[in-house]
Amino acid sequence: MKRGKIAIVTGATSGIGEAAALKLAAAGYELILTGRRAERLEALADRIRAQHRHCLALPFDVRDEAAVKENLGNLPEPWANIDLLVNNAGLSQGLNPVHDASMSDFNTMMDTNVKGLLHCCQAVLPGMQARQSGHIINVSSIAGKEVYPNGNVYCASKHAVEAISKSMRMELLPFGIKVSTVSPGLVETEFSLVRFYGDEARASQVYQGYQPLSADDVADAIQYIATAPEHVNIADILILPKAQASSMHVLKR
Repeated sequence: MKRGKIAIVTGATSGIGEAAALKLAAAGYELILTGRRAERLEALADRIRAQHRHCLALPFDVRDEAAVKENLGNLPEPWANIDLLVNNAGLSQGLNPVHDASMSDFNTMMDTNVKGLLHCCQAVLPGMQARQSGHIINVSSIAGKEVYPNGNVYCASKHAVEAISKSMRMELLPFGIKVSTVSPGLVETEFSLVRFYGDEARASQVYQGYQPLSADDVADAIQYIATAPEHVNIADILILPKAQASSMHVLKR
């Protein structure tokens, strides 16, 4: 059976990805969800099905090029025509200067934030090009627009997302494919918990003394971009909490 408009959301097991999937389902999309945690992914899929939307849960790691090709390159026929790809999967690990940081962390960030995004784009774009339509939304960060001390490789990875997105917007213009980015500032999700290797006390301090963005705030922006009229491409949205003026300037009371 042919589906309605279909969106893929990567990194959908928590935070911005989970919120975006729910917002897109409410906007009428059928969802393909990807993420590493199968139980969380299936629980979210059940919530979306309860909204009377079709949903396909595909647990895999975007860093694994073969797994991306196997899953997104061989979708069942009803799911094959992808209208929207939301490249949300991403993370930061560590907050150290280059000379005192882990090369393993560097590799994890670059493999997830940059290569993972490219793996998904390459799996989905041939179909979009053949249909001469489609939309890719890459979740970037304020760290893709400016740097901060000890953010080195995470900032570099998000600067890469910005560069890739701008280049893709030019390259895909002849195919009628839109490319957009969403660049959040401080958002209270599992981001800091992952950055600090599960240290809940340290992670919670990041969000104390002001009101950070929520995952829903960013998901609202993604939904806005995705549901703009066909002739409109929202190229980029930088979204910050009121208390933040830059990556280095946050008003905490």
